[in-house]
Amino acid sequence: MRIAQVAPLIESVPPRRYGGTERIVSYLTEELVRAGHEVTLFASGDSLTSAALEAMCETGLRLAPGPVDPLLYHLLMLEEVRKRADDFDVIHVHVDLLHYPVLREHRARSLTTLHGRLDLPAAHRLYANFADYPLVSISDHQRTPMPPVNWAATIHHGLPKDLLPFNPKGGDYLAFLGRISPEKRPDRAIVIAVRAGMPLKIAAKVDRADQAYWEDMIRPMVEANPNVEFIGEIDERQKADFLGNAAALLFPIDWPEPFGLVMIEAMSCGTPVIAFSRGSVPEVLDEGVTGYLVNSVEEAVARVGELSRLDRSAIRCAFERRFSAERMAKDYVAVYQRLAAARATSPAVRRAPRPELRLVAGHDALHDAIR
Repeated sequence: MRIAQVAPLIESVPPRRYGGTERIVSYLTEELVRAGHEVTLFASGDSLTSAALEAMCETGLRLAPGPVDPLLYHLLMLEEVRKRADDFDVIHVHVDLLHYPVLREHRARSLTTLHGRLDLPAAHRLYANFADYPLVSISDHQRTPMPPVNWAATIHHGLPKDLLPFNPKGGDYLAFLGRISPEKRPDRAIVIAVRAGMPLKIAAKVDRADQAYWEDMIRPMVEANPNVEFIGEIDERQKADFLGNAAALLFPIDWPEPFGLVMIEAMSCGTPVIAFSRGSVPEVLDEGVTGYLVNSVEEAVARVGELSRLDRSAIRCAFERRFSAERMAKDYVAVYQRLAAARATSPAVRRAPRPELRLVAGHDALHDAIR
């Protein structure tokens, strides 16, 4: 198939450090190319890919020098995609919402993966106005606040199996990986580690929007507790050691997390996850196998004492079975094919009626549907 992957321009694909969406776009793109598809990636010019790269800006905009207007670059990219729409069987968009008015006449060949939260003000009104666009959710829970829309599937994220190697031993510290932000609750991670009497290593970036939270709340907690070490933002190579050598990953979120990529990154290393049961977490974690679901700091502290019950080999096996990039790509190709088939049988392609796509709640159901 001829497939366009349209990535956000904030980070390169893959990102140099933090950037979950761009990382998933990279893994998916490389798997599609490996499977023999003709893929064009619309992304920043510093992206690295085996697909045909259409550079829409010189570098990822977060690291670009000088004043930058991300909206301008994204609209220029979407106009280029619109002009080339007929070159592709499927246009797979990862920028959430900016493309809806631009690509409306090509919506029958467009697929949108929603990577962010959908419970924000006015989201209901927006999606009600574009209800015929085929959409993919990254967890079933992510769909909860949405009006009736054209769900094509739920497709959980996946990672290359050789990206983060299995570590059968682990280590003696707890890990927190992500962003320093109120919804990620690094303060909870610190309290859990202190009460459990274990070292905590925090590898995280501090965005400008969260600088006050870091200075006023988290930095004083780090400095007050000698068992807590703040490492800062790390790259992919460092991530393998950071997660693989941990006794467990702490994921003490306080928001409706749409997926939580770091959880499956830890699983790839064989590292268990102790996570607050919010958003997608119960879909991603297998209780008592890949980690523990908790609802309070006290429960989390108690579960730290039960980590020895978990088998790191079983965690790695669960990752390979459920969260590989190969599985993710196959799930997407199944949806691409259904879109193409629905468009081919339409008597008026330009009007692009909604394809008859079965709502699929997870990859197992999707596989059953196409056997």
